[in-house]
Amino acid sequence: MQIRDKLYIGGRWVASASPATIDVHSASTEEVVARVPAGDRADVDRAVAAARGAFDAWSRTPPAERAAVLRRIHDGLKARGDEIARTIATEVGTPLKMAQRIQAVLPVSSFGLYGELVAEFAFEEQVGNATVVREPVGVVAAITPWNYPLHQIAAKVAPALGAGCTVVLKPSEVAPLNAFILAEIAGAAGVPAGVFNLISGTGASVGEALVQHPDVDMVSFTGSTRAGRRIGELAAGSVKRVALELGGKSPSIVLDDADLAAAVKTTVNVCFLNSGQTCNALTRLLVPQARYEDAARLAVENARTFTVGDPLQGDARLGPLVSAAQRERVRAYIRKAVEEGAELLEGGPDAPAGLARGYYVRPTVLGRVRPGSTVDQEEIFGPVLSIIAYRDEDDAVRIANGTIYGLAAAVWSGDEARALRVARRLRAGQVDINGGGFNINAPFGGFKQSGRGRELGKYGLEEFLEYKSLQRRPPKAA
Repeated sequence: MQIRDKLYIGGRWVASASPATIDVHSASTEEVVARVPAGDRADVDRAVAAARGAFDAWSRTPPAERAAVLRRIHDGLKARGDEIARTIATEVGTPLKMAQRIQAVLPVSSFGLYGELVAEFAFEEQVGNATVVREPVGVVAAITPWNYPLHQIAAKVAPALGAGCTVVLKPSEVAPLNAFILAEIAGAAGVPAGVFNLISGTGASVGEALVQHPDVDMVSFTGSTRAGRRIGELAAGSVKRVALELGGKSPSIVLDDADLAAAVKTTVNVCFLNSGQTCNALTRLLVPQARYEDAARLAVENARTFTVGDPLQGDARLGPLVSAAQRERVRAYIRKAVEEGAELLEGGPDAPAGLARGYYVRPTVLGRVRPGSTVDQEEIFGPVLSIIAYRDEDDAVRIANGTIYGLAAAVWSGDEARALRVARRLRAGQVDINGGGFNINAPFGGFKQSGRGRELGKYGLEEFLEYKSLQRRPPKAA
């Protein structure tokens, strides 16, 4: 068992002020595989003080030097990619091959991206008699989730450090081990003491203390909409800047002239990625009423290709969920859907055959889901696809927009101009057209209760910057 008994504060590994610890479980065996400190408010005070003390010097460090540090972290992450992939496969349950392609590669890409972007970014410009300067917001509390743990950390830490901010990171207590690897890499990369700090702990102890701390200037949070609301309430007391990347209930609209087979296959693949534990998963498949039967058949055929098994062994496409609580939550949603009249086309709430141990859920397809029902409205965060039939294009847009969320969507059509027209009507921060791929340089974030602010690309860097106008009197005429 791995023991992580220290926090990273002020450039050193130090003991927590609290003797309490948190057990980290293997998603596939349910066994305790590691133990980390359960930090407390005293640890938060120390970390924030270290970040505040380091801010002045780091904020004045030339962007080229900050960029060089980010590139060294990039190199360190790349060198430990196999270790990171295996760690996250154990913590989260992502199949190892997928963890190598996604969980380990995306953080490398983020640090590489900002290593280049910061070096060339225009931190000031002239506007008439004003020099408009973009300066770092200050001390940032980064609070991150467990589903793509190191990717979400990198999407906050890399641009924050590049902007000249100092950071206190609180990773998810469910999957914290990858963050300790990053702290080791940051130290080896020459990040100055106090610029990057790591505290493990729960949201109730460390998370809320960070959000309320008077010396924290900004909170960047990724997680559930419920938790995001709580952070907004707590941060309002000190008028902190808050960036929130929250939940989603993303629709995939298949128009009547679309390639149905391609649309259904891609939608199922995106829905089931990482066992459905993806905030922008395409969980609602919207199809014309006349094409429902064919869409349902294709969805079931594709769902059956998602073999379930040990993420560290074999070629399983679907690993376990992250925890027992998450497993029971997803199974409860499947039962609720059937109670509300949905057809169970594939899967179900029972454990997959031969996998009584581990947090496994069968890949599930629900048919004839009613708009407005629970599974149409609420984020499940598991391998569950809902198929919804619509009357016409306007009805499809109405159903797609008919939730509190607006993170992502997809539109499929044989006429790209038509697909783009429908996409422009969707209240979502990211819309894929006919299977358009993920772009790390494009902004990521949501409308409505899917959040506030954007991550990735130059847009993610701008989240951590403040504008200042230096206005001069014009010279006197001769």
